[in-house]
Amino acid sequence: MSVDLVTFGCRLNAYESEIIRREAQAAGLADTIVINTCAVTAEATRQARQAIRKLARERPTARIVVTGCAAQIEPKSFGDMPEVDRVLGNAEKLEAKSWQVTRASFESTAASEAKVAVNDIMAVRATASHLVDGFDGRARAFVQVQNGCDHRCTFCVIPYGRGNARSVPMGEAVDQVRHLAARRYCEVVLTGVDLTSYGAGLPGTPRLGALVKQILKHVPELPRLRLSSIDSIETDHDLLDALANEPRLMPHLHLSLQAGDDLILKRMKRRHLRADAIAFCARVRRLRPDVVFGGDIIAGFPTESEDMFVRSLDLVDECGLTHLHVFPFSARPGTPAARMPALARGVVKERAQRLRQKGEAALRCHLDAEVGARRRVLAESGFAGRTEQFTKVRLGSPAVPGDIIDVEITGHDGQRLLAD
Repeated sequence: MSVDLVTFGCRLNAYESEIIRREAQAAGLADTIVINTCAVTAEATRQARQAIRKLARERPTARIVVTGCAAQIEPKSFGDMPEVDRVLGNAEKLEAKSWQVTRASFESTAASEAKVAVNDIMAVRATASHLVDGFDGRARAFVQVQNGCDHRCTFCVIPYGRGNARSVPMGEAVDQVRHLAARRYCEVVLTGVDLTSYGAGLPGTPRLGALVKQILKHVPELPRLRLSSIDSIETDHDLLDALANEPRLMPHLHLSLQAGDDLILKRMKRRHLRADAIAFCARVRRLRPDVVFGGDIIAGFPTESEDMFVRSLDLVDECGLTHLHVFPFSARPGTPAARMPALARGVVKERAQRLRQKGEAALRCHLDAEVGARRRVLAESGFAGRTEQFTKVRLGSPAVPGDIIDVEITGHDGQRLLAD
């Protein structure tokens, strides 16, 4: 049996799972399950533990390796699980030697002295480019151009899982995109932990906009380039110019907003205010009228009053958000927010539900406006695809995954568009 990957969390993890698959198989591992974990919320970590126990019951002969952000942050707790055979850190998981040592430890009859191989992620100073040939079961490809984060939002543990910010040199990033385009990927997504901080540690300090322009210039055969989540306060002139003038840069931005009230934003240690987010969305919409925005918003942050929460609700309309990701506040041990006065869990859940309902209504408005339009859709699997604005589409007939097809939007079912 081969190496099986179970991936939680972000697009960056999806990209790294392909590197893990390649290196683990090259090392000769077999009958092995690798769990690439996420730590963005306490629930994400809980789900990883649940998956480990379930897989151990279903595949009692398989070896289980745990890696990813949760493993980096809580290595001992995963190492103490009897179901787990090895724990690798976020830096170690991408190194060929880690998988060679893992295989050797599995084949040894002696008790392992190094079940946990997790080093100080803050000591990592560079991010190497990895040429990835493809993405198992995915119609679009991902390219990691940035990793880590220098900011310390009070609710977030991700810097402790990913380390400080570092970027892939521009030429290497362009080469990776070209490599994937040559393998007939029609859409590539640039991804990172703090994508819009791209280039800060590189010679000449290039910005994300410059990278986008270089990719579009030097890989003309790539039909679609997309950005993962961005921080609007870090956007640069070249990025806005590319949005306005480069039709191959997709008209969809997912924004790390987190809240709509200024005092809560300050307590979160965010670097933007409510007015900044609204002004950014208005500016981008003037430059690219067909743009669609997504956004992350946390419900029930400590000290959040009802009036403060309503300002987050109203932000959905004021920014014109369409694709909303709602996170009920989840205290992460060791973060400043975990020491702030918490709201009752019922209040947090109720506010999250109201935000989701707001998001569902915003999505329906967008779907209503799309009926009758013609759209270019990237086919994902079977009858499923997504428009340039990242809106889900149910196709009238199956298409080849990865192909871009022209369709007419005939209706919607409240969650996705319907096309002939």
